[in-house]
Amino acid sequence: GFAASFFFDQDGSLEQGLRQLTGGGKLDRDEAAAEVQQLARGSIAWTERIVQERAQLQLTGERDLKASLPDIATFALPVAPAPGPNTVVAEIFASTEKSGSGPDGWMVEIAEAFNAAGVTLPDGRAARVAIRKIASGTGQEFISARKYVPAGFSPSNQLWVEMVAASGVPVKKIRDKTVGNIAGVVMRDAVFERIGQAYGKVDVPAIVDAVVQGQLAMGYTNPFASSTGLNFLVSVLQRFSGGDPGRMLAPDVASSFEGFQRGVPFVALTTLQMRDSVEKSGSLDAFVMEYQTYVKTPSLQRGYRFVPFGVRHDNPLYAVGEVDGATAAVLEQYAAFAEQPRYSARATEYGFNPTLDYQPAFAAPDGALIVQAQRLWKEKKNAGRPIAAVFVADVSGSMAGSRLSQLKRALLAGADFIQPVNAIGLVTFSHEVTTLLPVKPFDLLHKAAFHAAVQQMEAKGNTAMYDGIVAGLSLLVEAQRANPGFKPMLFVLSDGETNRGLPFDEVARLVEGLGVPIYTIGYEANLAELGKVSSLVEAASINSSEAEVEYKIGALLNAQM
Repeated sequence: GFAASFFFDQDGSLEQGLRQLTGGGKLDRDEAAAEVQQLARGSIAWTERIVQERAQLQLTGERDLKASLPDIATFALPVAPAPGPNTVVAEIFASTEKSGSGPDGWMVEIAEAFNAAGVTLPDGRAARVAIRKIASGTGQEFISARKYVPAGFSPSNQLWVEMVAASGVPVKKIRDKTVGNIAGVVMRDAVFERIGQAYGKVDVPAIVDAVVQGQLAMGYTNPFASSTGLNFLVSVLQRFSGGDPGRMLAPDVASSFEGFQRGVPFVALTTLQMRDSVEKSGSLDAFVMEYQTYVKTPSLQRGYRFVPFGVRHDNPLYAVGEVDGATAAVLEQYAAFAEQPRYSARATEYGFNPTLDYQPAFAAPDGALIVQAQRLWKEKKNAGRPIAAVFVADVSGSMAGSRLSQLKRALLAGADFIQPVNAIGLVTFSHEVTTLLPVKPFDLLHKAAFHAAVQQMEAKGNTAMYDGIVAGLSLLVEAQRANPGFKPMLFVLSDGETNRGLPFDEVARLVEGLGVPIYTIGYEANLAELGKVSSLVEAASINSSEAEVEYKIGALLNAQM
């Protein structure tokens, strides 16, 4: 556990020495860089064993994230009626803001009430629905890949439905709205007033122009996973294309989008990460969020404005795949049941059905165009600035067996999402730290060395996670010194159970001074520990079971690299 990571002599000499080394107060970047390298040289057991071998690579072209999708059982079924010969069950993929619990459990409550109401089909069979809790983007990937196709799909907005249709999977509208919601930019009051004075009004064109001009620090969410992030991406491209969908991917639009990205401090993986960043650092002037989340977040109810944008998030319901008549009838009966006034009132209580009179700024583009927009985002999101990243992998004894096997498999698969322009290093840690690969551009030779290094990793010993982080930061400092244009990033893969080496407090101020985001990927992990690391600089902490680690690492690298 974390408490075991403090090893002080009785007179506190080690504690005093570390404090003398790191000093007090906030560090600037140069101070933090110097102290990281001093700490790396003098206070951790760090060896270098650069892998010289090159693994044979299979050049299969661009990797599709859908190939890494985990078993569908990974995603919970909060409503799962028993099947039977006299029962027709229609399973619905439902987005997470309505398939959870409490204010995020509207669809679960309605489904349970529907199943308890004794609704039957004309032939006398019982009509029942099952609800699968799954993010809209992930649900779309399962359906489009035909890895698992439910009877119904209820994402946050229509964009995901269009992508499913573009994949060739049949879709049939049951309802274009089950519960109302809107995507918006949440903006500080003072910033809202300033932008309004400068541009006449505050809307997407004004927001986009203000970001380009460096007048607004704007954050949004990953458009591969987030409905609001995807909606915002499409809205920005619509702005640059003059509202012409046929020009959304034109060279001048792509160039303008790259310029826009230069003014975006970071793109979060999730809305939760975005919200936490705002509440912790206050560095963003504006960020994206669904209205239902906004209105249910007390800290945002004073001092912020909500500016709607894009297509509405009205949570449509579609039949998908080759649905038979009886199953389609169950979906129709469920949709009608959910339209009762008492359930609409419940949705309003949970923050849905906003009273804002907002009409969509544009119609949902063709699904194939949305897929291409995601690819454009991945290509242009770093605005021409390559990433230097170090993977810091836990190879301590607690990772032995299937955990390390799955980690190795996930890293090898995830490597296919890393663009060659980015530079990658690899460090492992147990009770000591080992550099396996220096930070170098991820060309074919370095990628082959990465594969060889990952294949050689073995688990043993205790866990000195913060020693590994300091070593990784030291490599990034050197990489940036050689190439100041690099954007640094650290990926820590661990169960979070630190029991040796440097403590969190001594490393935290160095991370903050450097401003390096540290993404943590845990294996049924000590989430509190890993979350502390990721929250230092705007990054995300992801928990994963062994079954889904390949998909989650792939999704993270697909978005960031």
